[in-house]
Amino acid sequence: MPVLFHVGTVLGDLLYVTLPSRKRVAERNISLCFPDVGPQKIQELVRENIRNTARMALYSGFVWWASEKQLKECVTVRNFEILDRLDHEGRGFILLAPHFLALELGGIFISLHSPGVSVYQRTRNPVFDRSMLRARQRFGATLYERKDDLRPMLKAIRRGKGCYYLPDQDPGKRRAVFAPFFGVSTATWPVLGRISKLCAAPVFPCATYLLPHGTGFEIVIGEPLEHFPTNTQEGDAALMNTAIQECVEQDPSQYFWVHKRFKTRPPGEPSVYD
Repeated sequence: MPVLFHVGTVLGDLLYVTLPSRKRVAERNISLCFPDVGPQKIQELVRENIRNTARMALYSGFVWWASEKQLKECVTVRNFEILDRLDHEGRGFILLAPHFLALELGGIFISLHSPGVSVYQRTRNPVFDRSMLRARQRFGATLYERKDDLRPMLKAIRRGKGCYYLPDQDPGKRRAVFAPFFGVSTATWPVLGRISKLCAAPVFPCATYLLPHGTGFEIVIGEPLEHFPTNTQEGDAALMNTAIQECVEQDPSQYFWVHKRFKTRPPGEPSVYD
């Protein structure tokens, strides 16, 4: 892994030059979220973010096929006692997993200790899709396609399972509510509050970070969201985005900045991208 880490540095620097469109998206996202950061620091963040993207691409084989022993040697969990307590109580819970570059590794590792449920989006390639599902479910997790009936997933949470929930992609105008994210009005999925309310399940931020020099990964489980869910979808989205923002602030270079997070704008607002 240390070798792949440094190869990823070289590959990331190459992608930084050869993928100008993705570089511009990352630059725009970071400049919107960190308006007080100067141009040089933004470029440094973008470069390191693309390096981390390349590193995780090279780690894909490890993420998908590593044994239980290999994973335990490379992954640490901060505040693991939170999961232990919830499992002991037999209470369902939701792990709010922002789109950090290593989030897939986090979900797989947590399923070693607490096999739960999650949602995924089916790919067009059936061979790739089967391989992805086999990798993610190999330690006992159960994944549901996002367009399928999710009632079995909700029943599993009510019975005491944990849910690894990925919230922060652009849902489009029809399904979005708008809530602040780093002070930017952002199209946000209004689903987390509904699941939490229906299942009486507390929500815990859960971010997965690459460690320096290929030494492994750290999963950080935060304290439960307070006063969640609220009485409105907008209130739920605002609390969720604040929790994600706090995770990003721990290491901005590891968030999925090459995605057009602010593509859908409130009515009357122009696009923020070229």
